[in-house]
Amino acid sequence: MRRRFMQVDVFSQDPYKGNPLGVVLDGDGLDAAQMRDYSSWSNLSEVTFVLPPSDGRADFRFRIFAGQQEFPFAGHPILGTVRAWLASGGSPQNPAEVLAECQAGLVPVRVQGDLLSFQSPALLRSEALDAAQVRQISELLGIDSAEIAAAFWADNGPGWRAVLLDSADAVLALAPDASRHHGVWKIGVLGPLASGGFEVRALNFADGVLREDPVTGSLNAAAAEWLLARRLAEAPFCNRQGTVLGRRGRVQFRQEDGILWTGGATHVLIDGHIEL
Repeated sequence: MRRRFMQVDVFSQDPYKGNPLGVVLDGDGLDAAQMRDYSSWSNLSEVTFVLPPSDGRADFRFRIFAGQQEFPFAGHPILGTVRAWLASGGSPQNPAEVLAECQAGLVPVRVQGDLLSFQSPALLRSEALDAAQVRQISELLGIDSAEIAAAFWADNGPGWRAVLLDSADAVLALAPDASRHHGVWKIGVLGPLASGGFEVRALNFADGVLREDPVTGSLNAAAAEWLLARRLAEAPFCNRQGTVLGRRGRVQFRQEDGILWTGGATHVLIDGHIEL
């Protein structure tokens, strides 16, 4: 079946410098196996499939796949899917805010021109990592564990572990080595910038293979909640990610009435059809 498809660049003002997302705008009738097959074949970090909402309050529902894995929530897929849905003619019940339904529930997304911002979901885990995990992470990153100022769960769905280093330069200088430990690790690394934000890297280790994510909404949002709660950051602020990959990712944070909003610029760069 011929279906409407878009590819969206998320979290950058500059085209092709953010994180790409594939969006199938008519996912009705596809089963999970077909969604996984397309996601794996696409070689994109994530793809999404738009479906009719199951909750009458939602403007639409969507599913998120990363290869063979389905995520209940992820940041850049939420923003990219909302941008594609709007560009395809979607009309929200509230003109200033889209209510998107995913497996994690209903996620409000604010619309301000190119800038889209999602309401950060509650953390599932935010406690400190134990000494054994810190030791294993330091080995994967190729640094001494004493260089890690803090280590904590930054989990709002995908299951990120995060470590804080003392500077952005230390983050950029990392030379991670996936061969040092087998198994699956999702590690976020942050270091403060002079601007008040943080340099961020998102490292996915899977059985000896490393993939670095260009810009990661879920990690940034979860880490920002942790940092704000401990007064290590003050909203509004902006994180930088993708520098070592030649990307210019920018993730913006603001707080309103105690609610954290995580956002960035989004642009549709491919608009067409796909056979699925």
